[in-house]
Amino acid sequence: MHKFLIIQTAFTGDVVLATAIIEKLHSYYPDSRIDFLVRKGNEGLLQGHPYITELLIWDKSKNKSLNLLRIAMRVRNTKYTHIINLHRFGSSGLVTFLSGAEHRVGFDKNPFSYCFTRKIEHKICAPGTHIPVHETDRNQQLIADITDSIPATPALYPSRTDRDHVAAYQQDGPYICIAPSSVWFTKQFPEDKWAELINAIPHKYTIYIIGAPSDSATAQRIIGNVSHPDVHDLCGKLPFLRSAALMQGAVMNYANDSAPLHFASAMNAPVTAVFCSTVPAFGFGPIRPNGVVVETTEQLSCRPCGLHGHKACPQGHFRCAKTITEQQLLWWIPNRT
Repeated sequence: MHKFLIIQTAFTGDVVLATAIIEKLHSYYPDSRIDFLVRKGNEGLLQGHPYITELLIWDKSKNKSLNLLRIAMRVRNTKYTHIINLHRFGSSGLVTFLSGAEHRVGFDKNPFSYCFTRKIEHKICAPGTHIPVHETDRNQQLIADITDSIPATPALYPSRTDRDHVAAYQQDGPYICIAPSSVWFTKQFPEDKWAELINAIPHKYTIYIIGAPSDSATAQRIIGNVSHPDVHDLCGKLPFLRSAALMQGAVMNYANDSAPLHFASAMNAPVTAVFCSTVPAFGFGPIRPNGVVVETTEQLSCRPCGLHGHKACPQGHFRCAKTITEQQLLWWIPNRT
C-alpha cells in the first residue's frame, strides 16, 4: 500500500492550495494512506478531512529545532513510500532527507533538493504572461508521474457542526463577506477604500468582516467609517472552516491576494480578488469561473514590487491600491446606478 506524506509548512493559503494534491492522490489511490504535515496554527484547515489519515503538526513557536527533529524521526519511523514536499525551505528539506522514503519529490529551490529522487522547477511567471501558471499547476507537477498533469481543485471540508454554527448568520437574507487584511501591507486594500466600498453596497445585503483575532481592530476602524446599517465584525469569532462555510453561502466575497481568496476557491464560492502590489501572473489568483480579479488599470512601472509585498509602498504613493475604483469592485451588481 502507498503511504504518502504531503509537506506544506508555509502560510495558510499555501496549505489550502496544497489540498488539491490530497484530492488528486485520493482519486488515483483511494485505498492509500495520506498524511499531511503543517505548521502549528494551520491544523484547523484540515481537521476532519475525509482523505487524511493522520495530521502531523510542527510547533515552531518554541523549541523549534527540537520539535523539527522529533517530527523528522516520527516521519522516518512511519516508513512512508512517498514524500511530497511542497515547501521550498530547508526545514522541510531536512525532514524529506531523513525520511528514508523510496520516493522523495520536491522543488528545486529547496536547499535539500540534491537528495530528492525527483525535483521540479518552481518557476514564477513574469508579469504580463499571457497564460500564467497557477500554483496548483506547479504543485501538480510533483505528482504528475504517478497521476497526471492536470491539477485537482483545492477543497476544504467544514463539518456539520461548522455549518450549523454559521447558519445563524445566514438566516436574515443575502450577505457579503469581506476579508480586509493581509500579512503584507502592500497586498492589503486600504481601510478607507473598504469603507467606501461598503457604503456603496445596497442596504439589502448584510456585511460580515472576517479574519483573525488580530484583524478585529482593522474591522472596527472600517465599521467606524461607514454608514451602511448592517456591518458586523466576525474577526476571531470563526475558525478557518467556519469562515469557509460562511463564505460558501455569500452572494459575494471580497479578499486581497491572501488566504481567504483560496478559501473561496476551495469552497466554490464567488470571490472578487483585489490585487494591489502583486499580480495574478505569479499564480495565486482565483481558479474557479466565479472568481474575478480586480486590479488597477494604470500601467505602473513599479508594479509588481515583489512576490510577497512589503510593509509599506516602496514609492510612497500606493497607487496600485488607491486607483482601484468602486465601479470595478461592484461589477457583479446588475443595473447599478
